[in-house]
Amino acid sequence: MGELTEDARSSGRSATDGVHQSACRSGKSSGEASARETAAVKTRVLGKTGLVVSEIGFGSMELRGPRIWDGRAVSPVQADEILNAALDLGVNFIDTSPDYGQSEQYIGRFLSARRDEYILATKCGCHLVDKGAYDETTHVWTRRNILASVEGSLERLRTDRVDILQLHNATVQDVRENGVMDVLQEIKDSGKARFIGVSSTWPDLLEFVNTAPLDTIQTTYSALDPSHQHVISAAKEKGMGTIVRGAVMKGALTDLHQRNLVENIRKTLGMKELWERARLDEVLGAMTPTEFLVRFALTHPDVNTVIIGTLNSEHLKGDLAAAKAGPLPNEMYEEAVRRLRVCGIRPAWTPQGRAD
Repeated sequence: MGELTEDARSSGRSATDGVHQSACRSGKSSGEASARETAAVKTRVLGKTGLVVSEIGFGSMELRGPRIWDGRAVSPVQADEILNAALDLGVNFIDTSPDYGQSEQYIGRFLSARRDEYILATKCGCHLVDKGAYDETTHVWTRRNILASVEGSLERLRTDRVDILQLHNATVQDVRENGVMDVLQEIKDSGKARFIGVSSTWPDLLEFVNTAPLDTIQTTYSALDPSHQHVISAAKEKGMGTIVRGAVMKGALTDLHQRNLVENIRKTLGMKELWERARLDEVLGAMTPTEFLVRFALTHPDVNTVIIGTLNSEHLKGDLAAAKAGPLPNEMYEEAVRRLRVCGIRPAWTPQGRAD
């Protein structure tokens, strides 16, 4: 896994770090202090979009409900509390998708009155199929379905535009065969999406970065899975902003008891085994595993925001506190990288001329 030099990391922080004060709740003037307002939250610039985003964003997949991927039941009260808490704590970036069940409806219901306080990203190409006890998340890349997907999202989100519209797990072949980039540009020109991006993984992600006129990418990146480390840097070189998910491995080190799907259990056990094999607890000092993982992701100078999914505002506070503490100390980062490399953990792709 490639090292990020101290000079590179420092220059990345100075170029993008900032301060975002939590906006006041709806109905109050911008000068009034919110009862729930907290200390300043660090921000970075989301590539060429120029959008200033909180280093910790809110990923709304946990709001999906039981019909999608065996999710937990989420009441309107729970959704209201966590969504408004996120804004009150200073989070100004929210990511969602039609694939995330109830999430878009909850965001529209509970945050539409605060629409100017957050940057909203959703996804397109989604097509839910009712399978009786659950909804299957399929994707259809025709112009008709993409336009219908966007209109449905806008209606559920109770807004006339999204800030970022992302292709949800499209392949490069899907995009080429269906003329998808032309459709995205059409939506962008209409004003229904300010910027366009893709949520994808290796190997398609690299080709999107190299060939598609995108404003942002969203992908996975973590100490335990740094596959996209250099792809993220390649995106930065193209001016694209990077949204990272999976930085804390969906709680893989702390909440195994909440995982019901066999595949999630298998992956969780694999991450725990890797953590123990690399003996990362010996590196942490007083740091918790979650703090380490959040700060590891933000140590990459080309990561702009790390989205965290939770229904617990205390967890979100902890993630924000971790981000506020800054990137990992250089010695800790390098030792963690060394131990993980010994375990075979490294990027999936390395540009020619760079060490992995």
